[in-house]
Amino acid sequence: MGLGLHIAEVFVRNGASVMICARSVETLQKSEEKLRSMAGDGQKVVAVPCDVGREGDIDSLVDKALDHFSHVDILVNNAGVYGPMGAIEAVNWDEWKETFVTNLFGTVYFCRALLPHFKSRGYGKIINISGGGATNALPRITAYGASKVSIVRMTESLAEEVAGNGIDINAIAPGVLDTRLTHQLLENDPETVGAALYDRVQELAGSSGDAMDKSARLCAYLGSAESDGISGKLIAANWDPWPDLAQHKGEIMGSDIYTLRRIVPKDRGQDWGD
Repeated sequence: MGLGLHIAEVFVRNGASVMICARSVETLQKSEEKLRSMAGDGQKVVAVPCDVGREGDIDSLVDKALDHFSHVDILVNNAGVYGPMGAIEAVNWDEWKETFVTNLFGTVYFCRALLPHFKSRGYGKIINISGGGATNALPRITAYGASKVSIVRMTESLAEEVAGNGIDINAIAPGVLDTRLTHQLLENDPETVGAALYDRVQELAGSSGDAMDKSARLCAYLGSAESDGISGKLIAANWDPWPDLAQHKGEIMGSDIYTLRRIVPKDRGQDWGD
């Protein structure tokens, strides 16, 4: 089971109505059936085929969401691909660029499409799934790493842009998960993806059930009123004390905690440089 379905399950268990999307109609139908079996009276589960790399698909999905529901409160941008793996000069360049269409452009366009609705209501939650590529160098998977770090900076920037509108926008780092993407990486040889990353993912993938659950529950937390006012942050599902973030809202929002930043010499105890 992928992270997207797991997130949807947690939301349904918490009483939410959901709309899910995927490119595969067969996968979508199975997910819809499972979620409907969990839903209670008054809860809606709607499944719509959508390729997030196509702006028209996103526009259509947003229109259908607003038709099916009286309003939309939460947007979770979960779609993602690794893209080509290997040395930058050897990978297919068109595939490298296409990675950004799914990982970054699809995320940004979904935000763009729903922000007018959120602004009109004075409330909204946007949760963007980032990843290890945002905070660690990923040689030989450069398209993935570059697109994921772009999501984080976009999240930080957009959060400031919509400040004062009652809209919170955050990114989460789910950690290594036992998903289709992880298996795709392990289908390559260590030389292609890098031995260090291959070994680490292989070690963690088999024991990632807890990470999947934490990531889904973090999404539910960031979609709840309890997290109101926390925005523009990158939060790690596995490592950060996110169930208690509301208690530290002042410190978090008044500082660069959970943001991308440049490390200068004095941050590492050096007496040279500015």
